[in-house]
Amino acid sequence: MTDSPAVRIPLDPKEQPVLDQLLAIRSKLELLKQDRSTYVKSQDVLELYDAVIEQVVIVNEIRTTKRLEQNRVDTVLDDCFQLISLAYMTIGKNHEAPAVYSFISTTKRLLDHLKEATFYSPKDLESIDSRIKDCRRYIERGKEHYSPHLLTLLDARIKVCEETLADLKLTLSHLTPDLTPKYDKLVSILRSLSACNTRTKFPNEEVDDYFEQLKQIHEELKPYGIVAFESTGTKEEKIAEMVEKLQLTIDQPEPAPEAKKLIETLLQRNFLWVTLIKSKQGRIAIAFQEPYEKLKGIWSNLEKLMLTQAWSLRETDLWSYQRQLDRIDESRVDGNFVDALGRPAELYEQRTLLYLLRKSYGTIYHLIVSSEPVSEALLPIYNQLTTLRKCLIEVKKLGGVSSTREMYPYSMKLNSIDNMRIDGKFMIGNEIPDGQGSLTHLLAECFDLAYELRNDAEDSSSPVVTPSSESGNEGPAK
Repeated sequence: MTDSPAVRIPLDPKEQPVLDQLLAIRSKLELLKQDRSTYVKSQDVLELYDAVIEQVVIVNEIRTTKRLEQNRVDTVLDDCFQLISLAYMTIGKNHEAPAVYSFISTTKRLLDHLKEATFYSPKDLESIDSRIKDCRRYIERGKEHYSPHLLTLLDARIKVCEETLADLKLTLSHLTPDLTPKYDKLVSILRSLSACNTRTKFPNEEVDDYFEQLKQIHEELKPYGIVAFESTGTKEEKIAEMVEKLQLTIDQPEPAPEAKKLIETLLQRNFLWVTLIKSKQGRIAIAFQEPYEKLKGIWSNLEKLMLTQAWSLRETDLWSYQRQLDRIDESRVDGNFVDALGRPAELYEQRTLLYLLRKSYGTIYHLIVSSEPVSEALLPIYNQLTTLRKCLIEVKKLGGVSSTREMYPYSMKLNSIDNMRIDGKFMIGNEIPDGQGSLTHLLAECFDLAYELRNDAEDSSSPVVTPSSESGNEGPAK
């Protein structure tokens, strides 16, 4: 099992029974997510949610005079809430307050890393801002149905995210409309270079192409008074100078840097990164090979989930990845990856490991955001309807069908799915899983598309009445 990072604060004897209960609940949640012989049932998840809230109430009563204490009870409680949150998504309750917990935890990590990285796209912030507002609505809507203990906790965590988001927006506040596209392009190149650096075979030609793009952008920025630093001397001296100047910029950040300073530093970082990765060719120091391979393995597995998400992802699967990443993230010392002797990584290893860590968090964020509000039990039907809808749309784009006979396979599939419903509901045994609205909407959309295609086919196959056929045997007009 992948546990949370350990907290070494002595446990109050009064809290030991709470810890025991939470450990038992976590074990049940883990068994629930690992059992692939059946789908996750709503009743099981709701019962475990109630059990967790019961322990939260007890802890709050014990800690009336020590609200800020953090010990192992809190780390295990966080595990339980994370698993409950992902389980809520698994049963299709994505828009309920408990489901917000996992999203907010991942968003907090993502925002902290964006702030640490200094450079990010305005589009990154727009997406997160929109989702945080959605979470606010879910919490507001759940006030009458969920424990105030949970809602207070979520509200506090969302406020932290909102404050960090406001700081990140401030950093980009001086970007002008004409400089924003160039800034976005530089952010994109920096990320693309990092992606190149983590490939099995280092793509020299692709990196050279990005270098040429950087030089082009550099020329375009000169009229704005933005230039990358220049240096004479050996290649090693140039790299050392670049690192020193960038380190001064990173150690002394401005609350809201001017656009010129922001873009200039980003341009410098890009040129430095090209130089470094070209010299290293993907070779990681032995001392940091283990965390590199671990992070690369996590990212690779998450990328596979991205490809098969609709058919194979159970949202609770993300928990183990979240926990592994959290352990790696929290093992850093003053923001640095350190080796077995406590020595910080060089800039190259530091940037490479951070890229993989941030990319993995970003992928989890995307998987959570793109999770459909449909119960795992109904996903096979939902996926069939989604695929059918795509097929019908493509057929329509290509000009439709030449005869109604070509519509038979689509109509038969639609009718077979429609016949699964009992009193208008998709039933699994005696249960009515969440996601009925999504399925009903998709089914209606597919029927509408099929109806349009059939009508178009009938119209095109009808005999065309011409003036000559109307005139019968009459001779030509005089």
